[in-house]
Amino acid sequence: MTSRRDFLRAAGAAALAGCAPSAHPPLPPGELLGMDAALGHRLRDGGFPPPAETRRTGIVIVGAGISGLSAAWRLARSAVDDFLVVDMESGAGGNSRAGASPVTAYPWGAHYLPLPGTEAVLVRELLAELGALQGDPAARRPVYDERLLCATPQERVFRDGLWEEGLLPQRAVDAGERGQQRRFHEHMDELKRARGRDGRRAFALPMARSSADPQWRALDRISFARWLDEHGYTAPTVRWLADYACRDDYGTSAAQTSAWAGLHYFACRDGEAANAAPDCVLTAPDGNAWLMRGLARHAEGRLQAGALVWRIDEGKAGVAVDVLRDGKTVRIEAKRLIWAAPAFVLPRVWPAIPGALRGAALAGDYAPWLVANLHLSAPPEERHGAPPAWDNVLFDSAGLGYVNATHQALRRHPGPTVFTCYRALHELTPAEGRRRLLDTPRAAWAEALLGELERVHPDVRRLATRLDVFRYGHAMRRPVPGSLFGGGRDILAGFRHPRIALAHADLSGFSLFEEAQYRGVLAADRVLGRA
Repeated sequence: MTSRRDFLRAAGAAALAGCAPSAHPPLPPGELLGMDAALGHRLRDGGFPPPAETRRTGIVIVGAGISGLSAAWRLARSAVDDFLVVDMESGAGGNSRAGASPVTAYPWGAHYLPLPGTEAVLVRELLAELGALQGDPAARRPVYDERLLCATPQERVFRDGLWEEGLLPQRAVDAGERGQQRRFHEHMDELKRARGRDGRRAFALPMARSSADPQWRALDRISFARWLDEHGYTAPTVRWLADYACRDDYGTSAAQTSAWAGLHYFACRDGEAANAAPDCVLTAPDGNAWLMRGLARHAEGRLQAGALVWRIDEGKAGVAVDVLRDGKTVRIEAKRLIWAAPAFVLPRVWPAIPGALRGAALAGDYAPWLVANLHLSAPPEERHGAPPAWDNVLFDSAGLGYVNATHQALRRHPGPTVFTCYRALHELTPAEGRRRLLDTPRAAWAEALLGELERVHPDVRRLATRLDVFRYGHAMRRPVPGSLFGGGRDILAGFRHPRIALAHADLSGFSLFEEAQYRGVLAADRVLGRA
């Protein structure tokens, strides 16, 4: 299989080749999409017009990702409707946005939600509101809407020319390696039950409910790769699974990830269902966009897209927020502000930001990501082994594999489909990754992606009808060793201000739906004087 560096090299070579003759069929049409980098870079370049008009509202929420929409959800459910949500992008959603075509809807980012445990109270409340969770939201094993439970088979992995069911390869693995696999799973099960001296679970979701016991938090000071070394996990398949997990959730390799965060991935999720296996996930053709829309309903009529916040000023009685929209500046005067955009942007727009908060906001770095949606006229040719699944992972490859957007349709006669392909650029520094995203044309990404997939599906080029590529320059804050406890993240999460509250998954140190929702709700409670 193609290595990660090989993929990046292939993309770069394709970019340099330009329109050189190729033996391959012409690339399918498509677009190069992404967050509005040009508008975002206006913050760096300046030159904004003075306010042309003024609006007033009780609470202004900056950012319409999951955290901002969750804050709006909490406010609306608390009978507060005097608020306004603004976002720089053309629509709401953040990392949970989605697209659609005549074939199907498909995700542009997050594509599943694990079964929430009893600690994920807010997630369960939302699921119950949306009808996804049926009965008592506090039940240990609730019933979930069958249409949202991932259809089987849920996942498979391609290794050495064959597909295998599940994510941990079993074929051609000797007894010693199988023993390590078994020991690793048993160890993770033990950690799910582990508690600190304060009585809390060592690894909870949301992470703020995890134990503050120094014994567990000390794991943040080393990498996940080092923790695996120290515990004798050397088997190639075990190391691959750990690395894949970190790339999948954090955009980092195991060597780049805090051991606490790496273990949190495996040990925090303890949800169960009365009508599904514990490892089942909730999903839809458009990924997590159905959750985003459920939250966004509460901000209907109070959400302004294409609105770039470029200055925040505090006053004696409130906050003034200058917003660039349609080429003119609108000043929004509000009693309270919820900042639900990435933390690193805040120092650029708030001149009076406290020094310690400024340092904390700028201390983290962000993983660049690439997502591609590949339209196919028919399902591609299959290699031998396990049948097609929802999540199809390529062992030791450049990418994280692909999700089949029509898997939930349970078609008797499969037809056209869309594969959503994910790729973390962790082989590059974050700054290098962002430059690569900006400088590489769509054709180069498309050529590299198809070249990788045709090793698994030989006819994929012939069947491809469209290939769109979406770039995330700052997809999520990276939980590198030392970043979670005793430093900048603690300052962000502990920040208190009479008129400004922070809300974003950055306050947790990594990006999960559960974390973003928790931080948004907590910020809403703070501006309401409840926390």
